[in-house]
Amino acid sequence: MAERLTIIDFVEKYVAKYAKNPFLWEKNLDTNEWEPTTYEDTLKKAKRIAAGLMALGVQKGEKVSYLSEGRDLWVIGELGVLYAGAVNVPLSIKLEESNDLVFRVKHSDSKYVITSKFQLPKIRKILPECPMVEKVIVFDEVADKQENEIYINEIIAMGDEFLAKNEDLFIQRYKSVEPDDYANISYTSGTTADPKGILLTHRNYTANVEQAHSVIGVDENDKMLIILPLDHCFAHVAGFYTMMSYGASIGTVPSGKSGKEALRNIPVAIKELQPNVMLSVPTLAKNFKKNIENTIRKSGPAVEKLYNFALKNAIAYNKEGYNKGTQFVDIFRKPLMGLFDKIIFKKVREGLGGKMKFFVGGGALLDIDLQRYYYAIGIPMYQGYGLSEATPIISANSPQKHIFGSSGKIVSPMEIKILDADGVEQPFGVKGEICIKGENVMAGYWKNPKSTADTIVDGWLHTGDMGYMRDAEMLYVVGRFKSLLISADGEKYSPEGIEENLVESSPYIDGAILHNSQDPYTIALITPNKERLAAYAKELGLDPSTKEAKVKMLQLLQEEVNMYRKGGRLYGAFPERWLPAAVCVLPEPWTEQNHFLNSSMKVVRGRVEEAYKDHMAFAYTPEGKDIVNDMNLASL
Repeated sequence: MAERLTIIDFVEKYVAKYAKNPFLWEKNLDTNEWEPTTYEDTLKKAKRIAAGLMALGVQKGEKVSYLSEGRDLWVIGELGVLYAGAVNVPLSIKLEESNDLVFRVKHSDSKYVITSKFQLPKIRKILPECPMVEKVIVFDEVADKQENEIYINEIIAMGDEFLAKNEDLFIQRYKSVEPDDYANISYTSGTTADPKGILLTHRNYTANVEQAHSVIGVDENDKMLIILPLDHCFAHVAGFYTMMSYGASIGTVPSGKSGKEALRNIPVAIKELQPNVMLSVPTLAKNFKKNIENTIRKSGPAVEKLYNFALKNAIAYNKEGYNKGTQFVDIFRKPLMGLFDKIIFKKVREGLGGKMKFFVGGGALLDIDLQRYYYAIGIPMYQGYGLSEATPIISANSPQKHIFGSSGKIVSPMEIKILDADGVEQPFGVKGEICIKGENVMAGYWKNPKSTADTIVDGWLHTGDMGYMRDAEMLYVVGRFKSLLISADGEKYSPEGIEENLVESSPYIDGAILHNSQDPYTIALITPNKERLAAYAKELGLDPSTKEAKVKMLQLLQEEVNMYRKGGRLYGAFPERWLPAAVCVLPEPWTEQNHFLNSSMKVVRGRVEEAYKDHMAFAYTPEGKDIVNDMNLASL
């Protein structure tokens, strides 16, 4: 059995091994140069911060909320929190609504908050509702520093003083951390009333890094540019800790003052840092492809024609990756592959720094055509699968083993089984819920024993995702076993709260299902209460059977759906990004007789979505986005 390392043991081990290697890269905006921080300097600074936190009064096991853009100090500061024996609560900078932040800070029992100057206004706004927060630690100097705020440089100075007098106490503190102690509370995107705090231990992280080694590797001199938010455990495992375990390095994109500015900084950072590997999600993959194609188009019709021919040849040669070059005709395609790579794809790769070996794809499932595209231009995008409750990596494609369309090879050591709705294990090729067991399975949900018991059964994590095993190694994820919305950028959200509230709050809606599977927006499938709608039409003096009356009914349904938006009576109850932007009004109610309800009176989502897939497809068109459309009128 592998040694059960804490993150502290892990860091000490690899810093000793790769002390002089660069670990962090950050752009100095004054000199415009990318500056490295070595492994040993990273750890030295982290320990100074940890000692400063102890001097501030941070006790072992206390929670520290963390809200900042990606930067060196994000990584160093978190290590400081962990070396102080505390628990980091990383928060997404996408959280804009105060109640989202208030819930997480309060629910986690955070007594301290670490933040940047750009995120500080959000923290200041919520502090009156978070009286348990004692200090706010700010990375950057600000003009209007307040009484309860302290700069990170002041913490470092306090740490130096503490170490000079109490080094033995500091060593005692970080050596007291055990493998099963919590490292993070990572919050899901649950409803604003009840997001879940995923408890990830030190051993969850180090175990998942060991598992990740079974599917993918990098070289000691490789650089990774992390373009995803650092608060997610994907960036921790696939980024910080896996790269550390190989003696490699990571860089972060200069944040800028806004999300848009940060996005604009990505292509510049790629060109300058010249990374060898990046973490990606489908949204970014599509944007990179779009930028490449725009550049090709601007080069003129002749170049575009040659590029398209080269792409077609490479895709035909590569097939599904594992079986490339296996047909007789590939004898003739191979010389063209070499030629086109030299005169076209090499130049395309230069737009992504020129040294990229591959992407690691996480989040939502990556479209197979995108996988074929990146493989063709010589920068494979290896799709993986995981979730935060698994810390997060469960499977991944890699240079050694890859099949386009699959979610990759299962990490080892880890057990997996596929179960049907009755809990019966399924053979290879048969779909069911993906369940896993291993040291990467979370400790549970913070202050939520019921959800923990529902999700982890006899040590098995029930992922809520549907898939099948092709053989003993390769996993295919095909959708959701439970109801989860998945946005284009891979973020997941449980829609039940909105669905139940729609039915409870509106007398005109009998049933509601929300759908988003990597789509531009969420849609709602609703079964209307036709009797009440007809009564409403009559109150307006209209015949319910007329088109005029049905238009009014649809407009009323739209108002009911809009009750959660600004100006609505329930505004702020749920995150705006998950509210439905289009509505499918269905012609019949869900019953056991039409098999849309099961014997326990629960909606069979898959059956509803299959029956109304045409309605759903129409809802993603400009015409269908308007609730007053022919399909919805026909349903009434």
